[in-house]
Amino acid sequence: MAFCRRVAKPGSGRAAVRTAASAAAVASAAALSAVAAGAEPHDPAGRPAARSAGDRIATLYAQAERATERYNAARTRTQVLRREVDRIQDRVARGQGRVNRMRVALGALAGGQYRTGGIDPGLALLLSGDPAQYLDRAATLERITSRQAAQLRVVQSAQRTLRQERAEAAAKLGKLEHSRRVVARHKRAVQHRLATARRLVNALPPRERESYAHRASRAGGREPGALAGLPPGTLSGSGSGLGELSGGRLGGRHAAPFSGRAAAAFGAARAALGLPYAWGHAGPTAFDCSGLTQWAYAHAGVAIPRTSQAQAHAGQPVPLSQARPGDLVVYRSDASHVAMYAGNGQVIHAPYPGARVRYDPVDMLPISSITRV
Repeated sequence: MAFCRRVAKPGSGRAAVRTAASAAAVASAAALSAVAAGAEPHDPAGRPAARSAGDRIATLYAQAERATERYNAARTRTQVLRREVDRIQDRVARGQGRVNRMRVALGALAGGQYRTGGIDPGLALLLSGDPAQYLDRAATLERITSRQAAQLRVVQSAQRTLRQERAEAAAKLGKLEHSRRVVARHKRAVQHRLATARRLVNALPPRERESYAHRASRAGGREPGALAGLPPGTLSGSGSGLGELSGGRLGGRHAAPFSGRAAAAFGAARAALGLPYAWGHAGPTAFDCSGLTQWAYAHAGVAIPRTSQAQAHAGQPVPLSQARPGDLVVYRSDASHVAMYAGNGQVIHAPYPGARVRYDPVDMLPISSITRV
């Protein structure tokens, strides 16, 4: 297969959007490793036949993947909000303790002043047996009164801050509860589509079901060079290998050697070959598509976002002709699937439920963007 597809550019016009949408509809079935091989069947009159079970399953898995990425985004936001709420509530608790201590100190000061200053100062001076001592005490009392007024202002300021932080905590808690509902809604959407897809798989004739299960569960643990008919070890890390595989149709130029962190992330992704897909998981024993790429880069000491949409903007965009192992390949116009480029026109990815982490052709779906982290 000649890899001559261009990376889609934002704002390329309505015709491009229609073309991408049509390609996505066709390529959804290919995402299941050619569950429905070849073109859609036609009747003798040349009209398209009803959608095959494989097409419907592919569509359901694509919808479930979109819902999974929305679930991942909502869950990430929920986790961020939870940490923010915890920090604010901790500040509120510490602020309340400070206000309480200041109130106690202010009350003790006021009580002492009341016990010693309950009569008119002129009368107290007249009755005093030691006027000089009284004047010293009066000066001290004045200083105490001034300090008391300053402490009262501090207490009032602390109380205002406390009220603001409590209001902020209440607002964050409201957002947290909304985010939890969003997570639950997307979770139900994923579960509904996966259950429908499972029913369709179970309804297949035994031979077709067995064939489908075999294709879905293949581990794909071979080098991409072997998949492409190239000698093992071709993927040594000096270039994309795409020029050799496509006969130079994509420019035929070698990319620069990929970075150490990209090599480490790619090595982690290769180590995950054969592990199962599980929606909402980011390792270490199961993955969804963006969970795999996030986990792989975490092994390289690089933090990237959780969702495929956010990962599309996690680095520098590059064209397909310059893709190197470790680059993130994002698919579909809504960026709902992500894989890691492996060289030689192949990617490593977690495909869909029932499948395992494996190699597949880079053009298995319409490419939205390629990002170098």
